Amino acid sequence: MDLKQQVAQVIHSSIETSLSIEEIQNLLEIPKHDGHGDIAFPIFIFAKELRKAPQAIAQDLAPQMQGDIVDHVEAVGPYINFFLNQTLITQAILEEIYQAGEHFGELTIGHGENITIDMSSPNIAKPMSMGHLRSTVIGNAIANIVTKVGFNPIRINHLGDWGTQFGKLIVGYKKWGSEEAVRANPIAELLKYYVKFHEEAEKDASLEDEGRLWFKKLEDGDQEAYELWDWFKNESLKEFQRIYDMLGVQFDSYNGEAFYSDKMPAVIDELEAQGLLKIDQGATIVDLEAYNLNPALIKKSDGASLYITRDLATAIYRKDTYDFSQSLYVVGNEQSNHFKQLKAVLELMGYDWAKDINHIPFGLITQDGKKLSTRKGNVVLLEEVLNDAIDLALKQINEKNPDLANKEQVAHQVGVGAVIFHDLKNDRLNNFDFNLEEVVQFEGETGPYVQYANARAHSILRKANFDPATIAEGSQFNLESEEAFQVLKELNRYPEIIASAYEKYEPSVIAKYLLSLSQQFNKYYAHTRILSEDDQLTARLALVYALTKVIESGLGILGVEAPSEM
Repeated sequence: MDLKQQVAQVIHSSIETSLSIEEIQNLLEIPKHDGHGDIAFPIFIFAKELRKAPQAIAQDLAPQMQGDIVDHVEAVGPYINFFLNQTLITQAILEEIYQAGEHFGELTIGHGENITIDMSSPNIAKPMSMGHLRSTVIGNAIANIVTKVGFNPIRINHLGDWGTQFGKLIVGYKKWGSEEAVRANPIAELLKYYVKFHEEAEKDASLEDEGRLWFKKLEDGDQEAYELWDWFKNESLKEFQRIYDMLGVQFDSYNGEAFYSDKMPAVIDELEAQGLLKIDQGATIVDLEAYNLNPALIKKSDGASLYITRDLATAIYRKDTYDFSQSLYVVGNEQSNHFKQLKAVLELMGYDWAKDINHIPFGLITQDGKKLSTRKGNVVLLEEVLNDAIDLALKQINEKNPDLANKEQVAHQVGVGAVIFHDLKNDRLNNFDFNLEEVVQFEGETGPYVQYANARAHSILRKANFDPATIAEGSQFNLESEEAFQVLKELNRYPEIIASAYEKYEPSVIAKYLLSLSQQFNKYYAHTRILSEDDQLTARLALVYALTKVIESGLGILGVEAPSEM
């Protein structure tokens, strides 16, 4: 139920104004304090036209504001505060949630169009660290958000499986490695060789040349180089898949950089044919001065291709294959300039769909304020963090509910969910420091706090033997409780929360909303004997059931499971 729109209609029909209903709706505010009503209308806009002080205008107009949705109004300074008809609104909101069921909050913005989402994209032969968490869970949440508003997401894991680093890795393996060690513990061993290569290269610069030579062999199809590369890749994918299974994340494509290596020559030919290429100090570039950007480096002076060459081929392939309406790249903030260049070159090539490419940047996860770096071996392994989170969750469950039947499963849902939720409650562009002890707390602004509110609601429904099928069409829901009304208004905001999260590509909008909703419910629970046998029992249980549907929907969008017992 769009309460602002309803109030805007009341205002529009109650007074003479040139403002449209939509313009009035955009002016309406939600008061910060409950005592100031449910919706406030600022009168400043009429001051110039009526040549009166806003306070006086509010006093004059307030008595004219009448409608079924309005219980009463108060003029307070330059505002008209609307106190809404709680009985009417309670009935309308609960009916809407019950009728919509799991579809509550869905919007029809997308019309089934495809959105490609480039996300996660770890480098093979390196472990998945906490640094990979953000792209993975933000990308997954955005995919779920765009599904909720009517698009078809295509999750793409653009693996880092090509480039000079694989020449370096082959050198490291051949100098210091063994097949037996790699088969026993693939990622840890390969990381060890990669780190050692960079340590030794600082003492012996010729190692860098050796690494480049082996990558050139790989590009040229050398059998030994290819077989080693393919082995490293397959071992990596097995490791990655185990972590993706823990996170509950799936992909529609694993086409990485290697997949596009044979598609780059056609792009270079196209750039050449359009007269867009220039030679600058031996390198081949596209001049982007008109876009106030540095030149896009298409080929090095030795003829080697670069990231942007592959990304041009990738973008064209994805448009041809998926005919996307949007192409999203969930990649760290430090790559912003790269994506500006990518879009500019595609635009120069005449691709009008370049405007549909969007970089979705995000900040860093730090540890003790420091950036994590694989090259220097300063890496926090994602799988270890998830396992530690599960152990911490199990410890708390043993303290709070030791007789819980399936506590290992619940500990997994809570521990992994806590890590995901903590990432997503932070504004996407912000950096944040990670402290596992704080993340897995059942109190505070955490995932377990939201999960626990939902489990508490389910506990109430179990005690009441509540069956949602008993709520028939036309049931009357009357709740004479200010705390209940605050929960209802918060539930009612869910569709606009989904719309806002989509417009901003911002999962934190949903995470923060779920925290607020859980807080409102816990306040209601503290003030109300929900299971009291009186004429409002069914309405109270209907409210609790509606709350579980919205919390579970919101957590599901974030990629967090919602156990019904904790």
